[in-house]
Amino acid sequence: MSSHAGAVSQLVDRLSQLPGIGRKSAERLAFHLLRVREDEALALADAIRRVRTDVRYCANCYNLSEKELCQICSDPNRDATRLCVVEQPRDLLSLEASGAYKGLYHVLLGRIAPLDGITPDQLTIDSLVERVRTGTFTEIIMATNPTVEGDGTSLYLSNQLSEFPVEITRLARGITAGSVLEYANREIIADALTGRQKL
Repeated sequence: MSSHAGAVSQLVDRLSQLPGIGRKSAERLAFHLLRVREDEALALADAIRRVRTDVRYCANCYNLSEKELCQICSDPNRDATRLCVVEQPRDLLSLEASGAYKGLYHVLLGRIAPLDGITPDQLTIDSLVERVRTGTFTEIIMATNPTVEGDGTSLYLSNQLSEFPVEITRLARGITAGSVLEYANREIIADALTGRQKL
């Protein structure tokens, strides 16, 4: 009995370390996993194991992928003249859900935040500059989050890309300052993409 209690306690501890999951929510999840069929619980464990072993960053844009190139970079129907720069893969997913953008992406894997010790060399900025240098892009859309760090990152990137013959735009401020793309609804994101402005 004590070993079962220990296993449950360990599961609760692990679940409570997930973002947005407090101790009570972790307990509910743990007891739910005990109630469901064994194959359902083990399917969750297998999904976690698979995402850790099979998912990597796309060699081109740094989106999440199970192959060398993600589905977006592999799609010949995407508009190869437009490149949308986002902070994280989840931001890319939010923009894709809007259905308003059919170009390519570049994921920075963060934003410049000196107070948090995040400097430009820790992001995928060199790869972005090389893509713009060798690509056929006519527009670069800065879709970093509308925060101090996101705006600072966009400004830094626009300076890095200023030597290239591309138009640099940013999302319109249909997205409220201080918010995060991940939590914006589809309509707000679609408006922001449609009304983007020159940076």
